[in-house]
Formats: sequence, structure tokens, C-alpha cells
Amino acid sequence: MSASLTLVILMAVMYAAGVYIMLERSLTRVLIGFLLVGNATNLLIFIMSGRPGSSPIVTGTSLDETMVDPIPQVLMLTAIVINFGITALLLALIYRSWWLARLGDEGDTVTDEHESETEESAEETFRSTSDDEDALQASLDESESHDSDTLASLDSPAPRTHREGDGR
Repeated sequence: MSASLTLVILMAVMYAAGVYIMLERSLTRVLIGFLLVGNATNLLIFIMSGRPGSSPIVTGTSLDETMVDPIPQVLMLTAIVINFGITALLLALIYRSWWLARLGDEGDTVTDEHESETEESAEETFRSTSDDEDALQASLDESESHDSDTLASLDSPAPRTHREGDGR
């Protein structure tokens, strides 16, 4: 198969531009360069895949000669997934470096939100939650005893009452 000269030139330009841009110090430029190199690699695999043909679904027929090789297609899909994963990683790094640059001298230190609490206030909070648990348990015990009384009254036969039109 003869490769399209336009695709070969486009692939070479994308590789050259991607490598040139990746040599900059900015993470955003590294990301753009990496995307260009990844797409140029996909073009390279596409160009080297060979002639077009029928899909390789059923073998052992007379159409075996016109079937296309499925390996380059699998390699392109794998390259796309890897390119996407590394792009996501670079975007996370760019966001993190932007966030740290915005913080300035404070940097990556985190303030303690519980700094003003004392041991006594923590103990009081714990005591109030255990009081709540005790009240909840008492309420549950009371409702269980009430439910058992209700079930016991349901199990005993109810007294018969005189109904209208019953005649008894």
C-alpha cells in the first residue's frame, strides 16, 4: 500500500511541533505537546496498518485474502486510552501546581480546624452523645414492651359484641 503523502507530512509536522512544545518548562505546553505526539503516533499506526479490506470477523472463507489485519486497530485503541490517561494525570498536575501557586507563601500547610478545642469540651461532647444514646435505647426498650403488650392482646380472643342485624 502506498501511504498518503499528506498523512505522512502531517504526522511529521505533528511530531516535530509536539516535541518542540514539550521542551518548554510550562506544564500546559507539555500537555499540548504530549497531545500532539499522541495523535501523531495514532497517525503513524494508521499509516502503517496497510491496505483497507473487509472486517476480520469470520475466517475460513474465500474472503480471507481481502481481510484487514486487526492488530493495528487494537494498537490505536490502546494508544488512545494511554493518551487519555496521561492527559488526565497532566491535567491533575497542572491544577495542583496552579492551586499551590495561588496559595503563595502559605504553601501546602493546612490549618487545624480543631485547634481551639480543649479536652474538657471534647469530653462534654462525648458525654452528650452517650446521653443521647441512652435516651434512644430507653425509647426503644419502651416501644418493644409496648409492642409485646399489643401482640399479646392480639393473640387472645376478642370478646364478641352485639352487632346490628346479627340477631343474637
